[in-house]
Order: sequence, then C-alpha cells, then structure tokens
Amino acid sequence: MGLGLSHYIPVVLYIGFWGMSLVSLAKEPLWGFYYICPFVPYRTLRDHFQAYPLGENMITILLVSVIVGALIRGKRLPKSNLYLIWLVLGIFTYLSMWIGTAMGTEPAPLWITDITFLTWKDYMVIPLVFVAAGLVLEDRKSIRNAVVITAGTLLIIDRSYLMESMSHTWANFDENKRGFGPLSYGPNQTAAFLAEFAIFFWGFGQFVKKKYKLLCYALVALTIVNVGYTFSRGGYLALLVGVLVLGLLKDRKLLVVLGVFLITWQAVVPKPVVERVTMTKTADGQLEASAEERVQLWNDAEESFERNPILGTGFASFQVGQHVGDLRDTHNWYMKVLAETGIVGMIIVLVLLYQMLAIGLRLYRRATDPLYRGLGLGLFACVCTCLVANLFGDRWMYVEIIGLVWMLVAACARALELSTSEAVAPVAMTQTESEVVKNPYMAYR
Repeated sequence: MGLGLSHYIPVVLYIGFWGMSLVSLAKEPLWGFYYICPFVPYRTLRDHFQAYPLGENMITILLVSVIVGALIRGKRLPKSNLYLIWLVLGIFTYLSMWIGTAMGTEPAPLWITDITFLTWKDYMVIPLVFVAAGLVLEDRKSIRNAVVITAGTLLIIDRSYLMESMSHTWANFDENKRGFGPLSYGPNQTAAFLAEFAIFFWGFGQFVKKKYKLLCYALVALTIVNVGYTFSRGGYLALLVGVLVLGLLKDRKLLVVLGVFLITWQAVVPKPVVERVTMTKTADGQLEASAEERVQLWNDAEESFERNPILGTGFASFQVGQHVGDLRDTHNWYMKVLAETGIVGMIIVLVLLYQMLAIGLRLYRRATDPLYRGLGLGLFACVCTCLVANLFGDRWMYVEIIGLVWMLVAACARALELSTSEAVAPVAMTQTESEVVKNPYMAYR
C-alpha cells in the first residue's frame, strides 16, 4: 500500500496467533480455527514467524489450543473410521522409524533435531488439522464459513503466484523462471495444491446459488490459469483427471469438452506449456534430465522395497540415503510408502484413502442440502486429483498441500452426520402424530 507498514504485518499476525490461542482455550475454539486456515498453505508468510519465539511452531500451538479448548467445552468428533485409522497410522509410522534405526537405515527418532523425527512431527500436523476441524465444525453455518475461508485462501494463493509468474516473460519455456509460490516447496507442489482446489470448487460450484456461481467459476478459472504457469506435467494430468471425474458424476458435457480439448490442446494452450509437456524426451530420443532422474529414483525405491517388502526400511528413511542428484524423494508417493513402510504401511494408507473417497461420495449421494452435496462432490473429485498428483511426487505429507483438504474431509464427516439426523427427524414426528390419532383420549384433549 506504500505506507511502509509491510514490515509490521508478520509481527501483528504472530501476535494474533498467541491471542487466538488464548481465545480458543478460554472462549471460542472455532475462532482460532478460522484464523489458522489461511496460514496452513501460506508457508512463505509463516516463515517470517521464525524470527520470534516459538514462531516455527505456531500452527501446532494454535491447533492444540483449538483441540483442548473444544474438549474443555465438551465438543465431540463426528463418527468416522478415519480418526482411528489416523491413530493407527501415526503409531505405526513412529514405530517404523525405530525399525529403520534397528536396520541401520536412519538415525534414532529421539528429538526434533533428528531429521526423521522432524519429518514425522510435521506429518502429524495433518491429523491435528483433521481433529481440530472435526471438533469445531458442528453445524451448517460453520461448515459454510470454512468453505468460504478456503475460497478466500485460494484466492490469496492465486494472486501471489500469478504476480510472481507475470513478472517474467514466457515466449518459451524456461525452467529457471518457474516460481516457487507461497507454499515454498516449488512449482510442482504448488500445482498439486492448485489443481486439487480448482477441482473442488468446480464441483462445489455445481450446487451454489446462481448469484454466487459466477464468482465460484471465476475462482476456478483463475486457479487453472495458475496451474498452467506452474509448468507441472503432473499438475496438468491431475487437473484433467479431476475434470473427468466431475464429468462422470455430475455434468456429462464436461466429457465432451475434455475430449475436444485432448484433441486440440496443442493449438489452444500457450506455446511454453506445449514445450513443457512435449519435452519428456530429447531430440535423440533419450529421456530428458528430470524424467531420467525420476526413473532412477523409482528404481532405487523398488530395490529398497524388494529388500524389505513387509515393513520397509523405516518411515522417512529414503531421504537419508544416497540417490541421483542428491535428491531425497522418490518422486512417487506410493513407491515411497512401499519402500519405507512396506506392504503393511501401504495397506493402512489404502484403507485411509478409501475412507476419504467414500465419505465424499456418500455425502454427495445421500444429502439433500445443496451445500452438503456440493461439498461431497467437490471433495471426492479433489481427492481423485490428489491421488493422481501423488504419482509424480510426495504431495501427501505436506500440510501446506493437503491440510485444507483434511479440513474439508472433517466438514464432510460432520455434514454426513447432520444430514442423517435431519432425515431421521421427520420419521420420528410422523410416528408421534400417528400415535396421537390412534389414542382416543389424546384425540379429544
């Protein structure tokens, strides 16, 4: 704004975290949860807090405050198997690190100075978001507000990434010009986040009122433009699969649009996007550098899995090994799960993913409230998009990418519970009225 106040914004927001922690404990935990939502994906803004005491742990501190404040007030979680599955996964992954220590593949997970334990701690922030959301999103109004806050957060992310991208010229694709974005982890991770929420709001927009539909679709269009500027092939494919899911479940016209696009895309999309998509191989038929590195990383993960197929080499162990280009990720989350936690870990993860998909699809099919139906459809398509994005890297273990998705899962769990209770209530009333009619005494009172 040109007022010289930008230096003080992180300080004010940091103080706000402490204030909202106290509010969550003493008065209303829902307010603290609303406050935290925009900061979950906005990593570059949170990084400013590291200059202040406990600044790097502000997300965790406020989440714990919200959970404790909610429990003090007797709030309860909606019924869902996902909470138990997360508990099992959290315990298993921690024990898995000790298995890796016994194998000599990773250091002992004793404190946050140990890289593997730090990875696990950051991973466990995701179920904290899920639990906090499940406790405080108790009614239709809070669920609606959570979706609106998510839309505002997406708009902020869109604006930040678009401004960064438009600061460059894009006559041709240039790897060095790809922006890292507000998530701080790079364009591929940003692409996954943007694709997930573009699809969510595309599905959600099918059920909003007409006066809001244009705003919703405008947000989707802006987000898709930003996905294009990430130049992430995995992000592109995830977005296309999301559109396919929406076409199959809700709007068949999208299947026609998707088919036409797949035939004509090279004439429709900008030139640098075409160059990025078609650069998988070099002129002499060899894999280009990034594709070749991924293949080698996948081979490393496959060999690791074959050595320890049941329990793997230990959670978060792949990052401490020596790999091509000093890279620390398998660039395929499913192979990472198999390599580090084996078949047992993969079974737990598959059950978790199935439950995520089921809760969204169940809400979409059973609910009568348009808000809940849009929430269910949007979540189901969003999770499908996420599943595709994880084929090209770990887009699962970062709260910046997946945290708000789990907030939506918690909202779906609560909405499903509310929908069920609303459906039962008229039946109970009908039975009562029937009994009154059958009782002559009551009929003449």
